[in-house]
Amino acid sequence: MDSLLQIKTDKLRKILSDMSGCVIGFSGGVDSTLLFALAVEELGNRALAVTATSKTYPERELNEARELAKQIGGRHLEIVSEELDIPEFRDNTPNRCYHCKKELFAKLRSIADQEGIDYVLDGTNIDDASDHRPGRMAAGELQVRSPLEEAGFTKQDIRDLSQKMRLPTWDKPAFACLSSRFPYGTAITPELVEQIGKAEESLQSLGFRTLRVRYHGTVARIELGEDEFRLATGVYRNEVLRMVKAAGFIYVALDLQGYRTGAMNEVKQ
Repeated sequence: MDSLLQIKTDKLRKILSDMSGCVIGFSGGVDSTLLFALAVEELGNRALAVTATSKTYPERELNEARELAKQIGGRHLEIVSEELDIPEFRDNTPNRCYHCKKELFAKLRSIADQEGIDYVLDGTNIDDASDHRPGRMAAGELQVRSPLEEAGFTKQDIRDLSQKMRLPTWDKPAFACLSSRFPYGTAITPELVEQIGKAEESLQSLGFRTLRVRYHGTVARIELGEDEFRLATGVYRNEVLRMVKAAGFIYVALDLQGYRTGAMNEVKQ
């Protein structure tokens, strides 16, 4: 292992081992999976992973989280998130994520209190500071700790260590809840979330891994990894058109900039 990564890993393990126990917001993504795996190694049953299910969280992601928790061998709990009942979230204001995370972290804090556990953790890393993340304010208000960030982990560090630990998520593409597919000010409804989810699931069935289907009314703007452009414009062109239109869109557009995090933040509010 790279010496700097080893130093960060030792620091992370020390942060976790000094805790009497922890409740981890567990999505099954690369960040929270590594955090949970290390927490189980350091704390055993005193580490509890909690996955929040909602209409903005696809069934495939929930199934993966369940399977990962089984593989890791730690305690895992599922709860229901009701962010679509929150007006500020549903109206899709620029601080939408603050209201979502506040609801989630409050539920995690309640579970921690019931379990007699002092710490609630999330998978934030130091690279996350480069994007607009209102949810960090909610984390601060509810005293949620981010051990990966505290130990200096970048996203690449997390992937490298995950690979060394043989975690299946080491090369998993980044995922954000389906609400991130809508421009600010576009109301988020269960029907539109289902439409986006159907379009993305269809594309994933063709083998696309790095993708987002962004909602622009009648237009679906598709972001893909650059290595997948040729598939979308070549052998799978007709299938992409048919599947995305079947989800309810009239026009299908391929974004030549490709996938990038925070694309919806590029429009100034």
